[in-house]
Amino acid sequence: MNLIQLHEQFFERYGNQEDKPRVFFAPGRVNLIGEHTDYNGGFVLPCAIQYGTYLLIRAATDNVVRFTSANFEFSSEISLSNMNQKVDRQWVNYPLGIFDQFAQLNIPVCGFDLFYSGDIPNSAGLSSSASIEMVTAYALTVMMNATQLEMIDLIKLSQRAENEFVGVNCGIMDMFAIGMGKKDHALFLNCHTLEYKQVALLLEGFSLIIGNTNKQRGLADSKYNERVAECQLAVASLSQRQEISKLGEISFMQFYKIQEEIQDELIRRRARHVISENQRVLNSVASLLKGDILLFGALMNASHESLRDNYEVTGFELDTLVAEARKINGVVGSRMTGAGFGGCTVSLVRNNIVEEFIEKAGKEYQMKTGLKADFYIAEVSDGVYEIK
Repeated sequence: MNLIQLHEQFFERYGNQEDKPRVFFAPGRVNLIGEHTDYNGGFVLPCAIQYGTYLLIRAATDNVVRFTSANFEFSSEISLSNMNQKVDRQWVNYPLGIFDQFAQLNIPVCGFDLFYSGDIPNSAGLSSSASIEMVTAYALTVMMNATQLEMIDLIKLSQRAENEFVGVNCGIMDMFAIGMGKKDHALFLNCHTLEYKQVALLLEGFSLIIGNTNKQRGLADSKYNERVAECQLAVASLSQRQEISKLGEISFMQFYKIQEEIQDELIRRRARHVISENQRVLNSVASLLKGDILLFGALMNASHESLRDNYEVTGFELDTLVAEARKINGVVGSRMTGAGFGGCTVSLVRNNIVEEFIEKAGKEYQMKTGLKADFYIAEVSDGVYEIK
C-alpha cells in the first residue's frame, strides 16, 4: 500500500496538510485449521497475513468523529454523544462498536478524523471486520494514551463490539490472531482459556495459497448464528450425561460414548464436526512440530469434508474450488477457511507448481461456477502495529 497516496487521500477528505495523521495497520488472518470451534471453546490454528487494514487518524478540534474509507462510498460524521447508535447496515458499525466499548469502559475519547483503506477482499472470510475493529482499538489506545489496556483487552473488547454492537456471535479467534500474530508463525489457541503457543510454520517447499471464490456473503445474514444456536442445543443434550458449558470441553472419545444423548441427528452431526475438528487441530500442531507436511495436508482435507457433510457451511462454490485444487498433483491439502457460505479456501501447494495451480484451478472453477476466483500467496505476518 502506498503511504504517500493514502496521505493524499486523507487530506483530500479532511484538509489541513500541516496536521499530519498517525498511521496504523492491522492484518487480516487465515485460519489453517479449526473451523467453527472458536465460539465452542475449542482449539484453532490461525495466522496473520500481509493483507489488512490501514487507518490514518488524527484528533479533531470538535466533538465529532468522521469516518471515511477508500473501499466504501459511505462516509459518516457522528457527534460523540451519538456514538452508541448503529448506522443502518454500514461498515462504520465496526469502528463504532469500538468507540462504544471505550465509552462502556469509561475511557474518554475526543473527536477524530479517520480514514480506512484495506486490501482484504470484502466478505471473503479473511476477517476484514475484525481487522477494522482491531486497528481502531489499537489506534484509540495509542491516541488516548490508554496504557491500562493491554493487547488481550483490545482483543476482548473487539469481540464484544462485534457480538453486542454489530450483532454477530463470533468467537475470539479473528481478533486474537490479528492482535497476537507473529511473522512465520501460526497461533495454537485454546479459545476457552485463551492459552496459546506460537507454532513455527516451516513450510519449506510449500506455499499457502488463498483462493477467493468471489461468492459474496454477508456474515451477519448467513446461517452463522443458526450454527451457534445448534451447538448450544448439543451442549444441553450432552450435559445430561456430562456437565459441560461448551462443546470444546469434551474429547472425541468421550463424545463417541455419549453422542446418543443428542436425539436429533442434525444436531449430532453439528457436534460431531466441532469435536472432531478440535482433535484435528491437536493432530495438526503435532504434525507441524514434526515437520510432517503431508499429514498436515491430509488433516486440512478431512476438515473440509466435515465442514461440508456435518456442519454444512461450504456450498457449491467452495466445494468446487476445493475439489479442483485437490485434482492437481502437488496440492497436499485444501479446505474452506472462515465462516463459510462463500468466501475463501486455503491450499498447501508445492512451490514449483504455484502458477500451474492458479491457472488450472481458476480455469476449472470458472467453467463450473461462472465465477472468476482470485488467488493470493499468503505471507505470514505480525499483528497490529503503528507505522512510524
